[in-house]
Parts: sequence; structure tokens; C-alpha cells
Amino acid sequence: MERRDKENYYLDIAQTVLERGTCLRRNFGAIIVNNDIIISTGYTGAPRGRKNCIDLGKCIREELKINRGERYELCRSVHAEANAIIAAKREEMLGATLYLVGKEMKTGEIMKDANSCAMCKRLIINAGIARVVIRNDNERYTVVDVRDWIYKDDSLGETFGY
Repeated sequence: MERRDKENYYLDIAQTVLERGTCLRRNFGAIIVNNDIIISTGYTGAPRGRKNCIDLGKCIREELKINRGERYELCRSVHAEANAIIAAKREEMLGATLYLVGKEMKTGEIMKDANSCAMCKRLIINAGIARVVIRNDNERYTVVDVRDWIYKDDSLGETFGY
């Protein structure tokens, strides 16, 4: 029996976590791992006590035809990365890896071009997370050194979204 590589093992767990997501557009699952210990998990969903988009049966960003990566202040959800960071102690996140999987809800397909939004990138940087591993499909993934997000500051550009 062939053993699953460690990166895909953790991505598989993040993919399971995303199934708890409540977004009608895209759901994400995130887990933070340090020294082979899962520190926390997070998925896309409304803040505690508020109704989720799946409960309301609508997405305001979808209704307004807002492009991916833009106008997140209108979104009801807390992003998966933010929820995972909120649930963890900073000391445990220093040098950790965040695993991220996104799913298009209309097609049920894994997002081949998933990435953290600008706000989540800032949270990841401040949390002290060192790497982000993003699933491209069931076998392939992209590894991001978080220092790249620091030195290649996309908030200085004129391009919105991702």
C-alpha cells in the first residue's frame, strides 16, 4: 500500500473541513499545522449567531454580480483562514503551515486557482504563519512562502481580486 504524502494528507483534511462551509458561491477549508500537530481548523461561514447564506437562500455578492476578490465587506462570511487563525494561539502559529482548499459551489469542483484574499494574507502574515499550501486538484498543490506576500506587497498595485 502506498502512503499519501503529508501535504496531500493535510489538504484532504482541509477539504473535509470545507464541507461545513455555508457560502453559496465558494467554500474554503483551512487547517493550521505546526510540528505535525493540527492547531486549528476553519471554514467559510457567517459569524456566530448570524444567519448563513445557505439559511437565507441568497448571496448578496452574487446578486450584485461582484467579481471574485472584490468588495468582501459585503460578504456575510468570515473566511476559512480567518476562522482558523481566530481559533489558534499565536505562539502555536509561529512558523506553522496553513493548508487551504477551495470549492466552487455551482460545479462542486475544487478551485484550481484558489488563493487567500488580501485581507486574509495580512492576517496570515501577522499570525506568524510561514507557509500556505493551496490545493490545485486532488494531487497537485501550490506552496507559498509567506515572506513572498510581505516582499511582493500586492496592496500597492492597481489590480483588484485574485
